Amino acid sequence: MNILKSFIRRALQAVVVLIAASFITFGLTYLSPSDPAEMMLTSNDMIPTEELLEKTREEMGLNDPFIVQYGRWLYETAKGDLGYSYSTRTEVREVIGPRVAMTVRLAMTAVGMLVMVSVLLGIVAALWKDQWIDKVIRGISLIGISIPGFWMGMMLIFIFVVKCKLFKITDPHAPSSVILPAVTLAIPLSGRYIRQIRASVLEQFNEHYVMGARARGLKEGDIIIKEVLPNAMLSIITLLGLSVAMLLGGTVIVERIFAWPGLGTMAIDAITYRDYPLLQAYVIFMTVIYVGVNFFVDVVSELIDPRLRLGGGREQGEY
Repeated sequence: MNILKSFIRRALQAVVVLIAASFITFGLTYLSPSDPAEMMLTSNDMIPTEELLEKTREEMGLNDPFIVQYGRWLYETAKGDLGYSYSTRTEVREVIGPRVAMTVRLAMTAVGMLVMVSVLLGIVAALWKDQWIDKVIRGISLIGISIPGFWMGMMLIFIFVVKCKLFKITDPHAPSSVILPAVTLAIPLSGRYIRQIRASVLEQFNEHYVMGARARGLKEGDIIIKEVLPNAMLSIITLLGLSVAMLLGGTVIVERIFAWPGLGTMAIDAITYRDYPLLQAYVIFMTVIYVGVNFFVDVVSELIDPRLRLGGGREQGEY
């Protein structure tokens, strides 16, 4: 029953956040100085005369009160009708669909690299605390955090594309084209996660249940895998969720460097051409991603750790 109540509460909170974000998004677009009717006519190579503008505004419902326009837009968006893109001269959903697929492909590849590298090196650094291997790993993680993403991306292109000719970035749909941009995204995040996982594992080593397990003669490997890692990973789940949401939102710099047709470059193009329907769709998509990921992380955290749902979870500061 506690799980059901928590699920319902968080679902209602997510709905409120989505509605608030949609209201702000539409409101800012409504207050913008551009005339949607004029932009629509111009995109179709039509001369926007005053009579034609007034007729188009009436057809688009731009003369209706703000709340009526917002309600109509929200209803159409909820049905999946995201409007018409002025810059691409096509439906927004036809533009954003392929971009989402490319961004998901890039993000999931980067997350896979991030998890494999961070968990392994973080555990190794914790097991050999303050020894030479720990210092080397911490040094590597610090370098990874410090290197600017755009510089790393250009160096990877110079080394592996120009010099070694191991990869091609001209065809983003090729299977190997995702490797270099994913590495560029994963390295800085891995540096942060290595340090976080190391700290979490070391913190668990000092807990009483670990000392008790060692006193009972359990093998060190079993203690780490069955006891330490599940508890240490709990504090990483939220951070990982935020990282996934960030990557799914599109990373403009990396996408620009590797000519990756994802959501980041789409958003920049929408801003450049003042394509408000496309920009609205991007903001709403990003809101859904962040709210959805946080909702999923909260639910998973409560399922993993019963203390979160029995004692009120993070709202009461239990961890």
